[in-house]
Amino acid sequence: MRPAKIAIVGRPNVGKSTIFNRLAGKKLAIVNDTPGVTRDVRETRSKLRGHDMVLMDTAGFENAKGEKLEARMRAQTEAAVLDADICLFVYDAREGVTTLDRTFAQFVRRTGKPMILVANKCESSASDTGVTEGYSLGMGDPVEVAAEHNIGFVDLDDAVELALRDVDLGVREDNIDFEEAPVRIAIVGRPNAGKSTLINTLIGEDRLLVGPEAGVTRDSITIDFMWQGRRVQFHDTAGLRKKAKVQETLEVLSAQDTLRAIKFAQVVVLLMDATSPYDKQDLQIAALCEREGRALVVGVSKWDLVQNKSEASKFLRDETARLLPQLRGLEVVMFSGLTGKSVDRLLPAIERVQINWSAKVKTSELNDWLREKVQRHPPPAVNGRRIKPKYISQTKTRPPTFVLKCSRANKLPESYRRYLINGLREDFDLPAVPIRMFVKADENPYDNTVRKQGFEPLKQKERP
Repeated sequence: MRPAKIAIVGRPNVGKSTIFNRLAGKKLAIVNDTPGVTRDVRETRSKLRGHDMVLMDTAGFENAKGEKLEARMRAQTEAAVLDADICLFVYDAREGVTTLDRTFAQFVRRTGKPMILVANKCESSASDTGVTEGYSLGMGDPVEVAAEHNIGFVDLDDAVELALRDVDLGVREDNIDFEEAPVRIAIVGRPNAGKSTLINTLIGEDRLLVGPEAGVTRDSITIDFMWQGRRVQFHDTAGLRKKAKVQETLEVLSAQDTLRAIKFAQVVVLLMDATSPYDKQDLQIAALCEREGRALVVGVSKWDLVQNKSEASKFLRDETARLLPQLRGLEVVMFSGLTGKSVDRLLPAIERVQINWSAKVKTSELNDWLREKVQRHPPPAVNGRRIKPKYISQTKTRPPTFVLKCSRANKLPESYRRYLINGLREDFDLPAVPIRMFVKADENPYDNTVRKQGFEPLKQKERP
């Protein structure tokens, strides 16, 4: 059976995202005093007293029409109400019932969906009048909560559990196996690069809010999708601007949400605008992904705006090799997210780099390779004494991580370590993924000096 869908709806700044985080059991949605923080419909799977459910945090309902951003947000909220099994209608009990509350309540009642009226911000007697006004909405008795202070959620859980008894869940229509671990893909880049448009094109529906305005996306939105029998999880993120320009609290929270998405992703798609590729901010994002150990694919959107495509393609590949030498062999995929042309090349490129990111090399092959590399190009002598690399092994994957044992480990030049990393990348076919190499001292059975991690001597042991 499919999980019940519960939509949390209401006008802006009544505390919907705070209630969403409380019911989810973790802080997912961005919470701020600014009205209209949530713009996209954010979903998460959760449990309520043994019942599986999908929580939907929606944008605040505003009385706007046309092509304005608020009107597009309203359309997404109305679609979420129609898709939900139960609606939690939230209003601010301290302010009381407003005209906008009445307008939205009328729409929700017309849908015929089961409704639970939630009077939020009931932490003091100042909300008593507002709670009484809630009866005029025609949605039954208000459930009094104070989401910020975690008050009243036992009563809310009771109301949701009671409403679930009358919901016919039926058989789940999607074919997504949520027991399978997904391939987590974060789409990152500067504002207005086309991240949300790309995901909408990939999944084949207008799931995310898009528009000509820069910075439409604020929350990191997670979307599950099946591709060739594999579960894929897209993370749409807010655009990252230069750190010096990020001053507003809300933008700081959005940037932190994006960075968190990068840390938990397996593959990061760095999306760039074809009309202005490789801005300084793009390079900083790529360097961040490399430091975090994420597999990286460069996506160039708005390719339909480029005139001389062959010349531009050659330029982009040359610039990628020149500006990102630490990720040699990086895949560059050019496409148009708006028209969908060449978008089908992106997921195969992601699959290839994810396989490389998870690669495991046999220890015997590594040591044969090490001997050949050292014979061809031995490390330079330091202070007249040779450095002898002796043994190498792979300790983990995601990203590939190696440990090199050698004599005088703290004297091995950084240039020689890079030579070995580049050799691993080339000889074992590991392009476009970060490679970690730790150099440790080889243990000497005749050395009685106590060392810290095989490096600095601390004290001398007494000889027997």
